[in-house]
Amino acid sequence: VVIQRDVGHHVPYTTREVGQYLVVEASIGVIVIWDKKTTVFVKLDPSYKGAVCGLCGNFDHRSSNDLTTRDHMVVSSELDFGNSWKEASTCPDVSTVPEPCSLNPHRHSWAEKQCSILKSSVFSACHSKVDPKAFYEACVHDSCSCDTGGDCECFCSAVAAYAQECTKEGACVFWRTPDLCPVFCDYYNPPDKCEWHYEPCGNRSFETCRTLNGIHSNISVSYLEGERAPAAHAGHGLQEVAAGWPGPCGVEGGVVWRPTGTPREMSLMVWGPEARGEPGSPCRRIREEAG
Repeated sequence: VVIQRDVGHHVPYTTREVGQYLVVEASIGVIVIWDKKTTVFVKLDPSYKGAVCGLCGNFDHRSSNDLTTRDHMVVSSELDFGNSWKEASTCPDVSTVPEPCSLNPHRHSWAEKQCSILKSSVFSACHSKVDPKAFYEACVHDSCSCDTGGDCECFCSAVAAYAQECTKEGACVFWRTPDLCPVFCDYYNPPDKCEWHYEPCGNRSFETCRTLNGIHSNISVSYLEGERAPAAHAGHGLQEVAAGWPGPCGVEGGVVWRPTGTPREMSLMVWGPEARGEPGSPCRRIREEAG
């Protein structure tokens, strides 16, 4: 997404962690979500619908015209599409599409076997909502690609991508196991305590309204999987209070937590279903949390 701005113009943004993802949100309605491994998502405010173009499509909810070139032509060739969006004219055209399973044949059967979980009964609740075919093919392709360092990350990221789409369509799938792409939350728990929990489908009550240097967004990221903190740690690490947890947020109408390293006048506002007031309304500053 390229948005023309005056030279030296600064776009306010904030970073936060939601589950196992790092979320970077800009005031212009653009959110970048990174799993700190091999997956990046870009989410746009609805106002951008049909107003963008490029390698990520045009955001009109029609996949049939996603391969639109810089010259506004819809093509069937991935090569023609990709080459048209080169930034430097001196960069030579790509002439062939690499086939990772052909380049790494020793991984092909392993990739097919591992990725078959997407078509198995594990995801049966989702199959009628999200067709697994394209995700399976992408999983095999990506799993063949990772042949050095973190070999399983590509596979796990591919399965997680399908699981995330299932979650957004209302099909929560518990697919991770201690032997398959495990996520361990025990690292965060104090001795003999079980306070942090892994939530495979996010937390629907984890909705926030943010007013950090004018930042406000109605783009939800509540479906992201990962670790969830207990109420006592709400202002640490996640840098925001999760709605629905007991505490002042649901009693006094809101708690303002100041993100780490930000000036005192900058604040992060949160709102919960039990809070008094509406999303976007001012939160009364009733408590400060250091750092």
